[in-house]
Amino acid sequence: MSVARKTGAVTPPEVLARKGGVPLVCLTAYTTPMARLVDPHCDVVLVGDSVGMVLHGLPSTLGVTAEMMIMHGQAVRRGLERALMVVDLPFGTYEGGKEQAFRTAARLMAETGCAAIKLEGGETMAETIRFLAARGIPVMAHIGLTPQAVNALGGYKVQGQGDDAERIMRDAVAVAEAGAFAVVLEKLVGPLAGRITAGIAIPTIGIGASVACDGQILVLEDMLGMFADFRPKFVRRYAELGRDAGTAIAAYAAEVRERRFPGAEHAFGDGGTR
Repeated sequence: MSVARKTGAVTPPEVLARKGGVPLVCLTAYTTPMARLVDPHCDVVLVGDSVGMVLHGLPSTLGVTAEMMIMHGQAVRRGLERALMVVDLPFGTYEGGKEQAFRTAARLMAETGCAAIKLEGGETMAETIRFLAARGIPVMAHIGLTPQAVNALGGYKVQGQGDDAERIMRDAVAVAEAGAFAVVLEKLVGPLAGRITAGIAIPTIGIGASVACDGQILVLEDMLGMFADFRPKFVRRYAELGRDAGTAIAAYAAEVRERRFPGAEHAFGDGGTR
């Protein structure tokens, strides 16, 4: 099934043109209601494979499938009017080679209506990025802390410290030269993020990578405070919806047990009025 992309939305070339300009505002979304909420305020909405952890309770992103990304991508597409929609390629669906990556990316674009895909990896993915870009698939790259490689990285550690900075700088240059229209920098030391941003011609989108980047992205549920036990340093909570929801649910439960809900104003009379 092919899903048509709505007209008037932000495009990958427009994102590329924002390099060095007004910072790009980016958030994740996985459902139609959340997509409708973020759309008026965001330049980019990412249907991230973080959905596996946020909505499905998985311990990491590694168990996310293409089918899951398609389902959530279709839901988000229905809620967007203007933001650029980007969908993650899940683990194991693109690392096998550029042809595998093309098949997965083409399927996700056709079935979700997204305008671009995101994949993790630097120098090792440069050939794949070049292959996809040459065939009409806009690619957002992702370097630094790459969650799909969390086992190889030894955990969710800050990246780019000491000698490791040069490796990540090479990754940034490689994905930019390969044709990515933007790159996510995750959990990098600030000076390196600034150096990368100044040194490549495509926008950098930071998550835990300092204000030096050309834009910022957060997981929506993190910045809304949906999870009381998850407080990474790089997330600012703009609300405490998890706490407020817990309070509301407790109040509902108490009223049901005490027979205070539903009240007369919530019940129907013999007349059948709505």
